[in-house]
This record gives sequence, C-alpha cells and structure tokens, in this order.
Amino acid sequence: MAVKIRLAKRGRKKAPLYDIVVADARSPRDGKFIEKLGQYNPQSTPAGIILKDERALYWLMVGAEPTDTTRKILSVKGILLKKHLQIGVNKGAITQDVADARFESWSKERQENRESRIAKLSEGKDAAKKAAFEAERKKRADMEAAQQKVIADAEAAAAAAAAPAEEEAPATEATEESAEA
Repeated sequence: MAVKIRLAKRGRKKAPLYDIVVADARSPRDGKFIEKLGQYNPQSTPAGIILKDERALYWLMVGAEPTDTTRKILSVKGILLKKHLQIGVNKGAITQDVADARFESWSKERQENRESRIAKLSEGKDAAKKAAFEAERKKRADMEAAQQKVIADAEAAAAAAAAPAEEEAPATEATEESAEA
C-alpha cells in the first residue's frame, strides 16, 4: 500500500483550508485517510501551518511520500531536515546531540530571518502609507493654491474693471464742467 502525506480540502468556496493528512494513494482527495497531521491555511499572511512534528517525522521515516505542496510545508517547518539528520544518526555518521544542536541552530536562524522579513514587510507597508498620505497632502495643497490664485485673479480683474470706470467718470464730469463754463 503506497502511503502519501497530502492535503485534504475543506472550507468554503474561494476560502480554502486544508488538512494535512496521511492517506492511501488510491483514496480520493477528500476521502478516507489514515491520520490527520495538521492544518494549512493559505489565505493568511504568512500562511498558517499547524503540524504535529513528531508524527509527521514518524510517517516520513516509515516511507510515506509527501506531495509537492506538503513537501514544501514540511521543509518550512524543518521536518525534512530532522529526517535528514535522523538518517545520519541511524547510520552512525553523527550523534543525536550533534543532530539536535544542528537543528536548533537552523531553527534559530530561520526564526530570526522570518522575523526580519515580517518587520521589513510591515515597514514597507508603513512607508507606502506615509508616501501616499504625503502625496495626497501635496495634491490638496496644490489644489488650494490654485483656487487661491483663481480667486486672487478674479479679485484683481474686478478691481481693474472698477478702476477704469471710476477714472472715466471724473473725465466725463470734467467735460461737463468745461461745457458749462
């Protein structure tokens, strides 16, 4: 019997959630399975992975083959590295203490890298928000300046139109006075 570690779909339409299961390769995707190892939520950022590490390692050691997606999930969680190190321990190439130390160092490095990526991602979002806010503020200031200029030009035109009318009025009065004299 060929055993696979694969995903079984559940959840709503366009909002999938997956169970990570161990199943016979001949059973349907959402059908009968041997054991549920965890859950995978691709909708969240970063993707949510809940996994029983020891059981997943057990099934890998007894020959269960992961599908491509579950292989990536197991790699991210470090299960495939644990398998690799455990094979080295079984062959006598390294001791269990050395294997545990290597996994711990890899795990710490991986966690620091993940935290830095998440921080960088959030900084990028904050910077983008700030840039968009500043662009909007500049656009609004330019619009207000343009409106003030239009108002000032209209007032200047009104003042210019009123000033020649006042100058012509005294001239007509002067001509009327000279005609009377």
